[in-house]
Amino acid sequence: MTGNRALPSTLVGLARTFAHALAAEDLARQPGLLQSLDPRVRLIGISSLVLAALLAHRIAVIAGLFVVAVALALFSHVRLATLAVRVWLVVLLFTGIIGLPALFLTPGSFLVTSSGTVLPITLQGLNSAILLIARVETAATLTTVLVLTTPWMALLKSFRALRVPPEVVMMLAMTHRYVFLLAETAGQMFESRQSRTVGVLDRTAQRHMASRTAGVLLSKSIELSNDVFLAMQSRGFRGDAKVLTEFRMRAFDYLSLIAFVTVGVAAAWVGRS
Repeated sequence: MTGNRALPSTLVGLARTFAHALAAEDLARQPGLLQSLDPRVRLIGISSLVLAALLAHRIAVIAGLFVVAVALALFSHVRLATLAVRVWLVVLLFTGIIGLPALFLTPGSFLVTSSGTVLPITLQGLNSAILLIARVETAATLTTVLVLTTPWMALLKSFRALRVPPEVVMMLAMTHRYVFLLAETAGQMFESRQSRTVGVLDRTAQRHMASRTAGVLLSKSIELSNDVFLAMQSRGFRGDAKVLTEFRMRAFDYLSLIAFVTVGVAAAWVGRS
């Protein structure tokens, strides 16, 4: 059955997606530094650090913010292995591809010159590529830690408490719910197809089956999106996230908010040039 490895691998990937989501919900309810803070403080504090990382022009400052992000992850019981697999390696791959041309296209003093000076690598280009990767790695780490340590509905309620338009909150809520339902539907379709497949399919038959499955999944997704919206409305969702616990600011929350904002402003100021 080596010819049908795509189907089991797809099912395994979908199962891992659900497992990661469940693990994130459990992690958000564990005792930790960020979990003990008011969700609004987490959102404002992490956002200030992300903004500082994007505004900073010094690699040393961004590296410092990255260390802060790792420290927050450790004190919030977020495994570094999880960040390495789900964030750092992925960001390094895609951002590295985007930043690779900067090594050769940015004018400046040559650092390395290939044979015949066809692909000169400049020091300024290297700095630009490292700066881009450092910014994205730091911002992605901070946002991932925020999502892993905050229940999704509490995060949506924090957006509304900060006067984010309800249309934005609605799109986020719909996207979060719809992605999991779509993944579950795709998994059921692949499992149903696999249970009705006898023998080994050649590559042509596999391509035809994959294209037909994708077409059916597309039509199902259009119908499913409307069903999801109606189901959410029938359960009282009107753009405002409802959670059982009320947000209450404590002295520690105020101190943490001041610390977050202070670090973010200081990092943006020091790294401005």
